[in-house]
Amino acid sequence: MSPIPPMRFDLITIFLEFFTGPLDYGIVRRAREARLIETHIHDLRNFTHDRHRTVDDRPFGGGEGMVMKCEPLFDAVESLAGPVSSANPPPRTAIVLLSAAGKLFCQETARRFAQLDRIILICGRYEGVDERVAEHLATDEISIGDFVLSGGELAAAMILDAVTRLIPGALGNEDSTVNESFSAAEPSATHAETTSHKSPVTSYGILDYPHYTRPQSFREWDVPQVLMNGNHEEIRRWRHEQALEKTRRNRPDLLRDNPSRSR
Repeated sequence: MSPIPPMRFDLITIFLEFFTGPLDYGIVRRAREARLIETHIHDLRNFTHDRHRTVDDRPFGGGEGMVMKCEPLFDAVESLAGPVSSANPPPRTAIVLLSAAGKLFCQETARRFAQLDRIILICGRYEGVDERVAEHLATDEISIGDFVLSGGELAAAMILDAVTRLIPGALGNEDSTVNESFSAAEPSATHAETTSHKSPVTSYGILDYPHYTRPQSFREWDVPQVLMNGNHEEIRRWRHEQALEKTRRNRPDLLRDNPSRSR
C-alpha cells in the first residue's frame, strides 16, 4: 500500500519572511518533519508584469488606501493549480482568500479543510483585494474574527495550525482533540472505555472544561476536591457542568445557536 501523500499548503504573500516563525515550531514543525504536511510559500511579486513589481493600485470610484490587483493573484493561483475558478475548483482543494469581509472561520471549517488534499491561502493586504478574486477565484473568503488585521499572513498561519492539528498523526495522540473546545462529535465507546481517566464530557460544540495540575494548592487556591476523589462518573458530571458554565460566561452565543447544548 502506497503511503498517503502529505497535505499541501500554498501560501501566497508579499511578506515571505513572516512565515519563518509560525512554520518552524510546535505541531506544524513536527507535521512537516513527519511528512504529514507540505508548506510552500510563494512571492506574489513574482507574478507581476511591470518593472516595479506592482501588486496594488488605487480603487475605482475613489476612497482610502490601495487595493490588491486581481491579475497577479489569478496568475499565482493558476501557476499552482492550472486554470481554475470558484465555480470549478481543482478537486479536493480549497482556494482561500483571507479577508476581514469573509465568513467567520470556526472549528467546523477547520474540520472541512482537514479532509482536503490541498489548501491555497491568499494573504490579502492594503485596503482590500479586488472583488473579482473573491467572486471568481476563491472557493472560500475567510475572516478569523470581527476585527481588522494589517494583512492575511497571521490569519493564514492560524488556519494552517488549526487544520494541521486535525490531520491524523499530527498530535501523536488522536484522543487529544476529542474533549477540546468546539469538539464536534461524542467519543466512541472504545475511546470512553480506554481513556476513562479523562472522563469524557458528553456535550460537544461548547467550550472545554477547566483543567488543573500540580501543585494541588497554590496561594490558597485549591484544586476542586471532586478531581481528587477518583470517582470518574462524578468527575465527568462536574466537567460537563463546568464546561456549560464557562460557555455561558464566555461564549453564550454557542448555547443560543444550539439550545440542546445547554443541557
